[in-house]
Amino acid sequence: MARIVIVEDDAAIGDRLAGMLRGLGHEAEWCPDGATAVARVAREPAELILVDLGLPDVDGFRLCHRLRVSAPTAVLVVLTARTEEMDVIQALESGADDYLTKPFRLAELQARIAAHLRRAAPAGHDDADRVHLGSLLIDLAARRCSTPAGDVDLRPREFDLLVRLAASSGQAVSREDLMSEVWDENWFGSTKTLDVHVAALRRKLGDRVRITTLRHFGYRLESPSG
Repeated sequence: MARIVIVEDDAAIGDRLAGMLRGLGHEAEWCPDGATAVARVAREPAELILVDLGLPDVDGFRLCHRLRVSAPTAVLVVLTARTEEMDVIQALESGADDYLTKPFRLAELQARIAAHLRRAAPAGHDDADRVHLGSLLIDLAARRCSTPAGDVDLRPREFDLLVRLAASSGQAVSREDLMSEVWDENWFGSTKTLDVHVAALRRKLGDRVRITTLRHFGYRLESPSG
């Protein structure tokens, strides 16, 4: 997979992103500020860097420029709450390759990362956008789930939910996190829809993937044995 550096001053977001990326097989490291990120990239080149613009020690645009100079082959993706068009333009002019505004769905971020890594990979290295769960193959770029017997027909939210659970394979994921990251952070209705989608995944995936219910908490996708 890929070496990814996350530059984010919010520890909760940084830890969550790092955990998600490691769950997908990447080598991910969280840096709480620009200075730490610059030192990390100087120590070992990264293939992709996620950069928050609102950092405590350096202007995010200036950091993008520094990283572009010190890591010319790395893909720079800005993750920020800023939505003004001029911010987007300035980030791209500072060397960023992509710009994603918060809040964002993890499934969208995963798809963008996979697409960037696929384009940046040498010929013949095309596994950046694929997640293997035992006999199950999740193709993030194509939004396709398949088994040796053929494709599994998943609805859009079912696919996003599977990707989110797969990113934390073997780990507990709360109902609140699943609702905010797969549906919407401002979701205020019943979470029954989550149960319905989990039931659909169980029915469609059969015994290929096991999703355990954690009472009064959420769900855990069990790490496949092979």
